Amino acid sequence: MIVCVCRRVSDREIARHARAGMSFDDIQFELGVATQCGRCEGCARDIVDQCCATQPIAALNSAIPVLPATAPHG
Repeated sequence: MIVCVCRRVSDREIARHARAGMSFDDIQFELGVATQCGRCEGCARDIVDQCCATQPIAALNSAIPVLPATAPHG
């Protein structure tokens, strides 16, 4: 679905950028969404928020290195 008619930006494009870790401001700069008439800003922000809310644990888990268990020295 086209979210930003002025710049022809779809919900899929916004979601793809949000899942890549971009903030709304980053997406706005990159795609130009909500930079002309501004009527799409609420919808675009909702899409970014939904994408961030669905993957917070995955993002955290990938950022934390997993160290191998070691036997205690004795």
